[in-house]
Amino acid sequence: MKTVVVIGGGVTGLYAAYRLNQAIQTNKLQASVVLIEANDKLGGKINTVHDGPFLMETGADSIVTRKPNVAPILDDLQLQEDVVYNGTGVSFIHIDGELKRIPEDAVFGIPLSVESLAKSELISAEGKLEALKDFYTTNETFTKNDSIGLFLETFLGKEIVERQIGPVLSGVYSGKLQDLTIASTLPYLLDYKNEYGSIIQGLSANKMKFKGTGDKKFLSFGSGLSSLIDRLEERLSGVDVIKGVRAASVRKQEGRYRVELADGRTIEADFVVLSTPHTVAAALLESEELNEDFHQLKDSSLISIYIGFDVPDDRLPQDGTGFIAAANSELSCDACTWTSRKWEHTSARGQLLVRLFYKSSNPVYETLRKLSEDELLKVALADIESSLGITAKPVTYQVTGWHESMPTYHIRHHEIVKSLEAKMERYFPNVLLAGCSYYGVGIPDCMDNGDKMAERIVKQL
Repeated sequence: MKTVVVIGGGVTGLYAAYRLNQAIQTNKLQASVVLIEANDKLGGKINTVHDGPFLMETGADSIVTRKPNVAPILDDLQLQEDVVYNGTGVSFIHIDGELKRIPEDAVFGIPLSVESLAKSELISAEGKLEALKDFYTTNETFTKNDSIGLFLETFLGKEIVERQIGPVLSGVYSGKLQDLTIASTLPYLLDYKNEYGSIIQGLSANKMKFKGTGDKKFLSFGSGLSSLIDRLEERLSGVDVIKGVRAASVRKQEGRYRVELADGRTIEADFVVLSTPHTVAAALLESEELNEDFHQLKDSSLISIYIGFDVPDDRLPQDGTGFIAAANSELSCDACTWTSRKWEHTSARGQLLVRLFYKSSNPVYETLRKLSEDELLKVALADIESSLGITAKPVTYQVTGWHESMPTYHIRHHEIVKSLEAKMERYFPNVLLAGCSYYGVGIPDCMDNGDKMAERIVKQL
C-alpha cells in the first residue's frame, strides 16, 4: 500500500487530494491519501463570511469563466445550478481627483481599436497619438522573458501605460509592470505583435477569446466561493483529512519520506505534495541546495476591507462596478469593488457593500499595516467619502490582512521555478511543489496545477 501525503489544504492541495482519491477508487489502486492543513478550515485564500444580509469573500472573490477547465470542474462537482455571474457595468480609474471610465472596448486597459483609443477619457491627444506607433513599429528584440512594462511602453507609449493600462495590470498581477515578465502576465501580446505587427490589431483579431463569454466573465456561487471548498471536502471519502495541525518537517527515510507533525505524530509517505507557500516548503525541507532558489521567489501583501452600509447601492455612479486608483491618486486605497453592484447575491436587501484593497506596492502600506482594525476602517471611510461622496456610518465591516502571502511573478520567476523543479527531482524525488507560489494565482490555474500533480503521481502508482 502506497501513501500520498498532501500538505496544504488550499484549493490546489484540496483539488489534488480529490483527484488522487478519485483515481485511486476508480482504478482500484493500492494507495491512500492523507491531507494535512494547519488551519481548522480547508480553503486557504477562499473563505466566505456571512454577516446579516451581507456576504463577504475575505480572499478570492470569483472564478474566471474563460479558463477551459472551469466548466468540466463545475459539472463534475455538480455545482452548475449554484453558479451566479458578475453584474455588468463600467469600471473606472481614480485619477486627477475624479473617477474616469476605462474604455469598454479594452482588455486590461489595452484598447481593442483606434476608436476605443480615441474615446478614452484617460489619455491626452498627445498620448493617443503616441500610442498609434504600435501600428508602424516592429518588434526586433523583445522575448517573453522581458519586462511587460517596458514592452508596452515601447510600442504604446508611456502615457497610456501609466494612466490606463498600468493601474489595471498592476492590480491584477500585484506588482510593478517593469518587474513582471511578458511570460508571467500576458504572453500572447508578444505573439500578437509579432504575427499582426500590432498589439491592438492582434487583440482585435482575437477579440472573441476575451469577449466571447459576453458579460459573464466571472462566476461565484449563491452561498459564496466556500461552496466549492465544501463540495470538494464532501467528496473526500476515504481520504484521511487532518485539520488544525501543522506539518513540521519532511525527511528522507530509506527511499520514502517521514512527515512529522507539530503534535508529535509522524506519517510515512511514498509521495508528498507540498501545496504550501514557498516559504513553508523551504522550512519543511530545510535544504541548502534549494534555499537559494526559494529565497529568490517574491511575495507581496494586501489588506482587504469590506464595509456594509444601510443605504441603497444606487448611491453609486450609474452603471459602475468599481474603480482602480492610479499611482498618483490622492486616495490611500489601490482599488475599490462595489460588491453589492457587481455581485447581487452579496447583499440580500440591495444595501451598499464595498470592498477596498490596500497593497504593499503602495508607499502608504507600511503605515497601514501597523494600524488597528478601527483605525483602518477610518482610512477606508475617508477613501469612500473622497471618491464616492458617501458619508454614511457603516453597519458592518471586515478587515483581512494577507501579509507576504500574495505571490509576485517577477522577471526571473519562471527561470527560478525551472531550477527548483530540477533540484527537487535530484534531491527529493517524489516530492512535488504545487500551488500559486509557482504556477498561477487564479482558482482555475490552482485547480489545474492540483490536477497535474495528481496525474503525475497516479501514473507512477
